[in-house]
Amino acid sequence: MSPSSSAKGRILVKDDNDVVIVAAIRSALTKSKKGGFKDTRPEEILSGVLRAAYTKANLDPALIEEVAVGNVLPPGGGATAARMAALHSGIPYTTPLNTVNRQCSSGLAAVNQVANQIAVGQISIGIGAGVESMTFGWGSGSIPDGWSESVLTNKEAEDCLIPMGITSENVAAEFGISRERQDEFAAQSFQRAAAAQKAGKFKDEIVPLRVKITDPKTEKVVEIVVDADDGIRDGVTSASLAKLKPSFKKDGSTHAGNASQVSDGAAAVVLARRSTAKRLGLPIIGKYVAASVVGVPPRIMGVGPAYAIPKVLEKVGLSTNDVDVYEINEAFASQAIYSIEKVGISFDKVNVNGGAIAFGHPLGCTGARQIATGLNIARQRGERVFVTSMCIGSGMGMAAVFVSEH
Repeated sequence: MSPSSSAKGRILVKDDNDVVIVAAIRSALTKSKKGGFKDTRPEEILSGVLRAAYTKANLDPALIEEVAVGNVLPPGGGATAARMAALHSGIPYTTPLNTVNRQCSSGLAAVNQVANQIAVGQISIGIGAGVESMTFGWGSGSIPDGWSESVLTNKEAEDCLIPMGITSENVAAEFGISRERQDEFAAQSFQRAAAAQKAGKFKDEIVPLRVKITDPKTEKVVEIVVDADDGIRDGVTSASLAKLKPSFKKDGSTHAGNASQVSDGAAAVVLARRSTAKRLGLPIIGKYVAASVVGVPPRIMGVGPAYAIPKVLEKVGLSTNDVDVYEINEAFASQAIYSIEKVGISFDKVNVNGGAIAFGHPLGCTGARQIATGLNIARQRGERVFVTSMCIGSGMGMAAVFVSEH
């Protein structure tokens, strides 16, 4: 047996001290300022997802000992709004909460925090979640009105202010990722997502939420149920994407069709110590294994997964082939392609139901959303080990290993 195969065998073994997942769900992801959540505040989306998560696990909310919520854009880190969401969801005031902002990995950072709290014995049950309303949060209001001139004399510090789209152009130029390849990758993301949506493959990971929406033409307020990602478009091809103009540089290759959509949504993962889950009769659907975070040059921040994935695999002793499915955030096609090829992963294993280019990237939500999606895919395909990863604004990458116990 090879060392990596024996490592895979080890992580599949069940132990009472394991950190397990008893529920992992998300809202639909909807288009910012246009989609189903355009008139819904983030705390309302988060509340609905939190309630659905502990309800799905048949868990008494009074037993939840911690809630951590990834959130990026709101003033004050969204801390008050997240606490309000938890209380509104039926989680009692005795359960503490914090928000965490590691930019695009915030949802995964929240899950990692709770998993570690369980691992070291601080708590036995907690929720790691993520939320973002880019409708209400995206824009100049989330950016400081100035920066220290002294700090800006450091080149790498200054590079942290490079617009994300330009970092994508930097990756494409530096590593020779052509416009054609980016458009082919993006088209495949749309095609996979459209096929998955038609086949009902997202239904088990999405909780339908009833919200109010204002018709922009009549200004009439109506109640709707948001239960499907509304950014997914059928019939997208690399030829149709080739017609779009570059968004960030006149001669660039990044555009609206091969970059992640600006979206609204939330996701939540309920974690517990295995012995506690067994004692309470909670449905164990997966296991947290490990996570790693790395730093990379801010000017090419999108390469983060290319270094975070090998680090977490080395930590656990796995090879890339030991992993059955990868969920890698498609911030931009350029960085996703580079990261997948740099690590040496088959594209057939990555984002098999499409990715953020097709259905969106609500910043704080994505890290938790990918876990719900990964568990759902593993169950549908009868597979066990999956890895999630994403690049992080200002130059970082995060990756984590999970096991499905469907």
